[in-house]
Amino acid sequence: MLVVGESARIVHLGCRTGYPDLKVYESSDGADIVGVDASLPALELARNKAQVMGDVRIEYRPSSDGGLENEEGLYTHAMTLHPCVGADARLALLSEMERLLCPGGQAVIALPLRGSFQEIADLFREYALKHDDSEFSKAVEAALLARPSIESLSEELEQVGLSDVDVEIRQTSLTFDSGRAFVEDPVSRLLVLPEVKAWIGVEDVARPLNYVRDAIDKYWSEGKLELSLNVGCASARKP
Repeated sequence: MLVVGESARIVHLGCRTGYPDLKVYESSDGADIVGVDASLPALELARNKAQVMGDVRIEYRPSSDGGLENEEGLYTHAMTLHPCVGADARLALLSEMERLLCPGGQAVIALPLRGSFQEIADLFREYALKHDDSEFSKAVEAALLARPSIESLSEELEQVGLSDVDVEIRQTSLTFDSGRAFVEDPVSRLLVLPEVKAWIGVEDVARPLNYVRDAIDKYWSEGKLELSLNVGCASARKP
């Protein structure tokens, strides 16, 4: 979905460790890429990966330094992958992407849509029922309803002023051998669990997650857990 031409200047919001910046750079004709993230350790790893490539025009900045405040309209592309934020923060993120883009610039976003991680949601429901935790149950149900669909993501992109919106869904799954593997796998720790905490909106999910870990071992003792993932891939333009 990312269409990179000559003299491209790309900002990657929430870049974490820099994926897929190097791939984007290699496929472009010498694009300038600026990655921004709140995690200093993640940015350090991203810089190290870029340095291995030699003389590349890829820069990484902490989001706390306000370095993008005076860069309105300076980028031909703005992208973000799997932002682990709730609905309000997601809308603010899309608005920031629109602000940074030049006229005709492209915004690209990929994130889990409604129906993703349904197996975990079902186990959370079971936990809430067995422990008579009505507040947690309400939080889970509200989170499921708030997760974006193709239609609502399109509406959010248009709401912040973007046009030519195109959203498609790609269905896949994540496989885990056990409950412990789910909790300890880097994909879970860096993507799935932060995402779950963000959309549930409950800070302390240690007990529910312990229940999920044990339940996975119980229900999938003779097989592997395949966690459903509906990836929404969206592209839009700034008029």
